[in-house]
Amino acid sequence: MSRESKFLSLVLRHKPDVIGLQLDKHGWVRVDELLRKLKKANRKLSRDELLQLVENNDKKRFTLSEDGLRIRAAQGHSVNVDLGLEPRCPPGELYHGTASANLDAIFSDGLNPGRRHQVHLSLDPDTAKRVGQRHGKPVVLRVEAQRMFEDGFLFYCADNGVWLTDKVPADYLGFGKTA
Repeated sequence: MSRESKFLSLVLRHKPDVIGLQLDKHGWVRVDELLRKLKKANRKLSRDELLQLVENNDKKRFTLSEDGLRIRAAQGHSVNVDLGLEPRCPPGELYHGTASANLDAIFSDGLNPGRRHQVHLSLDPDTAKRVGQRHGKPVVLRVEAQRMFEDGFLFYCADNGVWLTDKVPADYLGFGKTA
């Protein structure tokens, strides 16, 4: 991930105040305001560079409004925002990548969101493995998402395809397969 993308993630997901930015209740900010605040913070980015960063981000971390005037992080916020996502029926299984060092706690307490608002789940084991690699020796966990849904748990799908839920109790977890 580029330096600019990392900084944009920091601003739009965790610390908008670091450049004096204020997100609306749904996490949106006007593109022109973002560009002005970035310039003032010596992080100059042109509109074209920003659009290219959004388009080429491998995890599709950022979403532009349909009219192209506003931008937000697709998910992963630690600041309080309402993404306005509607609950959806998930696929039968989803996956979560983590480090092997976390397994005892996870199988005791389940998956919890930590500093974020919701647990992030992937559609496939390979994506989950890549996520887990960022935290140490990766392990892929399988989540019985359909069974959770049938038991009353809500799931949401972010703009970038990441599935979100508030918590995954340990009873719904198993080990996933990776290639």
